[in-house]
Amino acid sequence: MKKIALWAMICAAGLTASSQSNVSTNTLLWRISGNNLSKPSYLFGTIHLLCANDIELSETLKSAIKETDKVYLELDMDNLFEMMQAVQKMKMRNDTTLSDLLSDSDYKKVKAFFTSKRSLIPFSILETYKPMLAASMIMQTSTDCDNAISMEQIIMQQAKQDRKEIKGMETMTYQLSIFDSIPYEVQAKQLLAFITENDTEDKASKEYDEMASAYRNQELHKLEQLINKEELGIGNFADLLLYNRNKNWVVTMGKIFATNSAVIAVGAGHLPGEKGVINLLRKAGYKVDPMENKMLKTNERQL
Repeated sequence: MKKIALWAMICAAGLTASSQSNVSTNTLLWRISGNNLSKPSYLFGTIHLLCANDIELSETLKSAIKETDKVYLELDMDNLFEMMQAVQKMKMRNDTTLSDLLSDSDYKKVKAFFTSKRSLIPFSILETYKPMLAASMIMQTSTDCDNAISMEQIIMQQAKQDRKEIKGMETMTYQLSIFDSIPYEVQAKQLLAFITENDTEDKASKEYDEMASAYRNQELHKLEQLINKEELGIGNFADLLLYNRNKNWVVTMGKIFATNSAVIAVGAGHLPGEKGVINLLRKAGYKVDPMENKMLKTNERQL
């Protein structure tokens, strides 16, 4: 099966971002112009977790943040009230737990796996979460550093430094509600499959390292290949998880661009592909051009 944790990591807030074709230029930063825009806006691909020592914002992206009016992430992560309200939405409905969805032996296997991992969330709480959310947390234990950070955090820091308003394309409540449309039994089986395939620390670390390397090298086509390497088993939910959201975002972006210039930062996996955000923006009449984006630490630059 396709690796759920990789899938969630490449999509900043925990939702999938599969696609169908490549972007040939290795960059995560794109300039949006044309279509009667008075000022350009920018599109950037994020990732949920990287070692802070590995990466920094490029000077190009810093300039884009400084020059534009607002910064939009998938979620307004600076809205603590909304984030706190959404905590209850992480849980399955009707007091469902993993023990209700798995056989006794499979449940014990999942419990043993999470109990052995470093986690700030006790398994007694984690087992009440929607299984895809639990799967997304597995990768957080696979980094080989103690200072892991998300690209969203770095972007927020820069936006605050430049006194830019930070807003969200979606709400956390909405994102979490999407998982209620996918049968919990399907999610639990995929979680079990992931754990079975990654029963050793080396396997999970290798998957993370491969994904992190592709992101650092800004290879959108490679990220796409990693996500699509094997069947995830949720193909029937592609429109729900991906394509409808991409289309909605492009409509929202059009409304944003009508009154403000902005940096739009969403999961990198949402960018490429026939139904990806880049192509949809072009179909909507915008010019979307790749930009140089040297973001590795000085002693590790590969671009």
